[in-house]
Amino acid sequence: MLAAMPPSPAPRPDRAEPPVRDRGDACPGALRLHSAADGNLARVRLPAGDLTVRQATALADAAERLGDGHLSLTSRGNVELRGLPDDCGRHLADLLADAGLLPSVRHERIRNVLASPLAGLDRHTPSDVRLWARSLDALLCASDAATGLSGRFLFVLDDGRGDVAGLGGDVTLLAESGRQDPPATGYAPGAASGWGALLRVGDDRAALRIAADDVPRAALTAAEVFLAAAEERGSGAWRVRELPTARPLTAEEVQGALRVAGIAAEHVEPPNVRVPAPTAHYADATAPGPVEGPGGRRALAVLAPLGRLTAAQWRLLTGIAAADGGGELRLTPWRGVVVPDLAAAPAHRRLRELAAAGLITDPASPWRRVTACTGLPGCAKSRTDVRSDAAGLLAGGATVPADGADVPVGLPVHWSGCERRCGHPHGAWIDVLATPNGYRTTSVPPKSLARPPVSRETAGPGPVSRETPRPGVVPRETPSASAAPPAAPLASTPQPTTPRPQ
Repeated sequence: MLAAMPPSPAPRPDRAEPPVRDRGDACPGALRLHSAADGNLARVRLPAGDLTVRQATALADAAERLGDGHLSLTSRGNVELRGLPDDCGRHLADLLADAGLLPSVRHERIRNVLASPLAGLDRHTPSDVRLWARSLDALLCASDAATGLSGRFLFVLDDGRGDVAGLGGDVTLLAESGRQDPPATGYAPGAASGWGALLRVGDDRAALRIAADDVPRAALTAAEVFLAAAEERGSGAWRVRELPTARPLTAEEVQGALRVAGIAAEHVEPPNVRVPAPTAHYADATAPGPVEGPGGRRALAVLAPLGRLTAAQWRLLTGIAAADGGGELRLTPWRGVVVPDLAAAPAHRRLRELAAAGLITDPASPWRRVTACTGLPGCAKSRTDVRSDAAGLLAGGATVPADGADVPVGLPVHWSGCERRCGHPHGAWIDVLATPNGYRTTSVPPKSLARPPVSRETAGPGPVSRETPRPGVVPRETPSASAAPPAAPLASTPQPTTPRPQ
């Protein structure tokens, strides 16, 4: 039986007073390692999820030489390396720096820039947000003030399809090209549209209309305004939503700072601010499979089962990008990888190879919408090995335990080993939580984590314990998927838990 563990505080419900922060955040980075039950953990920030083949190879080398041979993909399009030894810090830093993954030591934890992964890859969206993301990262790394941002502060750049605009950005930019009819011939690869963006801060429904050339500088200025507001309000907030409820950061306050910086910003009130619903000409950025692009080119999108890839799977993706693609990879906030710029013939062949290697390539796969926290043995706070339990259930075609039969179908499902619910999705989702008495499955509406309306206790797929038998084979969507690795043994001495994935 599992021993009960004291719960960590869940995220605050709507309208609850934000916390007062009296210290800096403890988010790990590439240089600040976190001690976990399975060794040290490093989180490598990848602005916009962009990687060259050389950089991707360096990450695989780090995972194999220093870590546990796996790469974890996070909900912010970053990479985590686990199982690192205590004395690897200098070796890891040198390896990453040589590959260009550490452009600024002082800024490495604050380079949290999320961008629409398919921007510029399908025929109907320009590359605006990808270009802005690169410029914003360069501005961040050159800013002394930006070093005051926490490792949790997030910039989000949405290309207009609405795929990432709802992912909880502190500063969110919505490309206005998404509101325009694309040219009849579509956009050329790498081309910009010339349209600007709407800038929003936190949950303020108002926005600021920014010209295209000013977007990266406006985003950085908004972050600097937040830092000044957090200091002036005395809350020590790490995120915009953590500012005092009575004195939130508003678009109007940011507009004043932009004016001083010489950046024109038109105030736009709701209901004129909206996140556009996906339309027929947008590819679904969350779905695995081929993406048709301009000139008959293709991009391949795959998902990592439960967010983890072996180094061999990662090297296969890297090899495809080098041999048949454009020499780059893009990571997605849905724990996936996009390989751009393949010709049609090799694209179909390569997709079959990726499916045979155990990656999720079928939009209908039950694995597509299921994620899980680290669980045991990697996290000492977890009550069980949730990943093995989820994999065992998925092997039979189910995504939730028996008590979740009545929860809504089609929502993301997240398995958690404790009340922290690390890495849970945004918006509405299904919460499968390990408790001392078994799994509890609940339906979580947006922003209501503390009070799920549907709750039933279950023993799940057998008792929630380390003695639960595990399935020997975990197929993906193809019969040739590889077998799941056996569960690792429990660490003899519990260590600090894994931090919330970013």
